[in-house]
Formats: sequence, structure tokens, C-alpha cells
Amino acid sequence: MVLSKTASETDISVHSTFASRYVRTSLPRFKMSEQSIPKEAAYQIINDELMLDGNPRLNLASFVTTWMEPECDKLIMAAINKNYVDMDEYPVTTELQNRCVNMIAHLFNAPLEESEPAVGVGTVGSSEAIMLAGLAFKRRWQNRRKQEGKPYDNPNIVTGANVQVCWEKFARYFEVELKEVKLRDGYYVMDPEKAVEMVDENTICVAAILGSTLNGEFEDVKRLNDLLVEKNQETGWDTPIHVDAASGGFIAPFLYPELEWDFRLPLVKSINVSGHKYGLVYAGIGWVIWRSKEDLPEELIFHINYLGADQPTFTLNFSKGSSQVIAQYYQLIRLGYEGYKMVMENCRDNMIVLKEGLEKTGRFEIVSKDIGVPLVAFTLKDRNHFDEFQISDMLRRFGWIVPAYTMPPDAQHVTVLRVVIREDFSRTLAERLVIDVTKVVHELDLLPARVISSNTITITGEDGAENGGKVLVAKKSELETQREITSAWKKFVMQRKKMNGVC
Repeated sequence: MVLSKTASETDISVHSTFASRYVRTSLPRFKMSEQSIPKEAAYQIINDELMLDGNPRLNLASFVTTWMEPECDKLIMAAINKNYVDMDEYPVTTELQNRCVNMIAHLFNAPLEESEPAVGVGTVGSSEAIMLAGLAFKRRWQNRRKQEGKPYDNPNIVTGANVQVCWEKFARYFEVELKEVKLRDGYYVMDPEKAVEMVDENTICVAAILGSTLNGEFEDVKRLNDLLVEKNQETGWDTPIHVDAASGGFIAPFLYPELEWDFRLPLVKSINVSGHKYGLVYAGIGWVIWRSKEDLPEELIFHINYLGADQPTFTLNFSKGSSQVIAQYYQLIRLGYEGYKMVMENCRDNMIVLKEGLEKTGRFEIVSKDIGVPLVAFTLKDRNHFDEFQISDMLRRFGWIVPAYTMPPDAQHVTVLRVVIREDFSRTLAERLVIDVTKVVHELDLLPARVISSNTITITGEDGAENGGKVLVAKKSELETQREITSAWKKFVMQRKKMNGVC
């Protein structure tokens, strides 16, 4: 099965204007060419195509880091050819990973003795980290059920409907039932009370989200822990908690150090965090930390020696680059606690600037929280003339990539726009975005008046007095409406061209 899709079906060849001084014939688009081409031509062809990609700095949909210091870029390039899995060949890189694991474990208040090493591993992102943590929970649950002589073929996991898709992947790939707590109006995260009600003897863990992808909100992990402690005491079960801190793990320790969400809570057995989000590293690095060795079953760890020495490994893939591990270590020692705190405070301040600017327009309702991941999720107060998807689409004219999406069940009728505030999103950009959003809303205000006002057909009797003198109004068909909209857009664009003509 081919999962990729082609952008163009009109041409099977790749052309490049500037590369023509090196290559006069076009290249096949989906097959390898028979002949080699000069390196300059290969570079120019690819570079020309990549120009049509969006600007990563203006991609406000992504939580992933898009800027690092030049010194770190140099370290990344110097290590680009190192395969991380060759631990015996690159022992220093392995040592740097171990240091990162221990630093993050202490940041999450793991109950370690003075010289006790932390238990954790670097991954390619939080998706792999969650898979590994889920497998550990499943195996521990199965082992316990076997010892008790009970069935162990129907495991489940309890989450909120707001979880990232990687949780659905874990459940489907590893045959675990996913029991989701539905959302509701005004409450877009998992309700701890409802989550605990769904727990049964087959629950391998409850997954709490520290920083919802939808609105950045932190779930109440402490409340969940307290309720689950009570249920475990009543039932004799031992249901644990995993915290998906992909977005919030590098935020809460610096902005909200008193918030109890981590290993300070006894039922939290593992935590994942994305180094490539607010860990401030380019895409390709995540971490999963376990509370203790007992929480990671030994049978899940493989030992290999064909690379030169005995090496333990617990990952879903094998080979991967070393650059992101080195970049993470750079950020941890370069910034320290003080530096991370300053970066997160700046992100929060810029989030407030954007939030207040959008509120002043009077057109939006903010659905994100002040305490959480620094982002602004907002929805239109009045959706009679246009919706959030149209705003998202028109913002691309200014270079902004702002996603619009519907909430999961049972709040799927709510549509929001979301702007993620990263380190490289300045106050100036926040103010500029507000200006551009205002422009888009104003233009949309003008357009629908011409379309929506003519979106109905009035039907009366021949004498205008049928049906008791009432007038029936029938909506036009979708095709008729689309034609009206297309026609209105053309007129709108032509008018703007006349107004903005170039002499």
C-alpha cells in the first residue's frame, strides 16, 4: 500500500530553470533516472522546489522548535554522521544521553538516592516514548494477572478524548482497549472523577496530559492521583498513572514549580516529554523516564553485543542520529534552570500580549487557559457569516499558518483556532498577527453580506397569499450557493486589484 500522495498529476518530470545550465533534459519524477547529474544541478533542483514550503518560524500550528543558536547548529552538523546505537563506538555520546536522562529525572522529582542512576531512555519523539511506557505498563499488568491466575488478554487504558493520536496508535498497534473520557462545553480536558469511574481490573494505567494539544491546559494530575489512591485501596487493584508531558514537561518545572504533577505523586510511574518542543531542540528527540527499575520490566530490555560490547537497548527502532541528543545536552547546560525559566516566562508574556490583542477585537472568545502551555486557542463569538476555517485559510496570504480544528467528542460542535507561542515568536510578531487577523475578519465581514443575503429563495403562491398568507423561504442548493460564493469572490478580488493597481 502506498501512503504517499503526489502534489501534481499533470507532469511526470521535474524541471528546473536555473539548473538548465547543467542539465538540459528533465528528470523522471517518480523513478530513478538512468544517468547521473552534476551536484550543482541536484542542489538547484531541490532548492527550487523547497522554496514553496512554508516558513517554519511562521508555522504557528507546530509545538516543535524551529530555532537554535548557531553554536548548537555546529554541534549538530559535526555529529550528523554518528549513529547513536553504536554505543561502544561513540561512548561519549552515550554518556551525554545518560546525563540528559538523569537531569530530566531530577527535574521531574524522581525519588533517587544521591548516587542512584535514573531509569529512562532517549527516543525520536514522544510518540515512541509513549509506546515504550505503554508496553511497560501492559507487561507489568500481564505479569501480575498471571501470578494471580486471572485472564490477561483484555487490557485497557483510560485517557481523555483530548489525547494526541499517538495514544490511539498505541492502543491499536498493541491491542489495548482505549477508554476515552468525553469532553464537554467549557471543559476540554479529562475529568479526573469520570476517568477513575472508568477504571476496572483490566486497566493498565490512566494517562494524564500535562498540556493538551487542543488548548494547552494542564490536567489535574494530583486530583487524579488522590482519587485513584482511594479506588485502589477500596478494590485492591494497583492502577498506576502515566503523565504525557510532551508539551508541558519543560514548562511546569520552571513556571509552576509548586504544581504537583510528577514523581512527587506516588502513582505516577512514568513520564514522557518532547525535547523537540519546549526542550528547545530541533525535531527528533523525546524522553521517557520511569520512577524506578521496578516499573520497567527487565524482559523488555534487549542486550546486544555485535557492535563491540554488551549494550542494553529498549527502543522501537534501532539506528538513529546522535545530533539531537547532543543538542539536548547543549541546551540543558547552556541554559540551566535560570535560562529555561527566562525562555518560558518570555513565551508566557508574549502569549498574554496575543491573547489581550485578540480579546480587544471583540470578535473572539478565548478557550485556552493562562496556566498551561503558552498558546492561545480562540473561537468566534459570531459564526453566522464565516467560520474559523475561513480565517485560517485567509491568514496564509500573510504567511501565517494558524490551524483551525473541531474539538473531540462530545464538544465536536466547537471549532477553534490555535497559535502556539514558541521561543522564536516575539512580541512584535504577536502584535503583527493581531493586525493581520483584524484585516482578515474585516474582509470576511464584507464578503458574506453579498453571498449570505442572497443565499435564500423566497417562494409564495401565485397571489402571494397561499399557506395562510405566510411566505416560505427555501435555501438554495449547495451547488447554487457555491456558485454565488465563487462569483462574489471574483468580484471582491477584482475590486481589490483596481484599488491596489501598480502604475
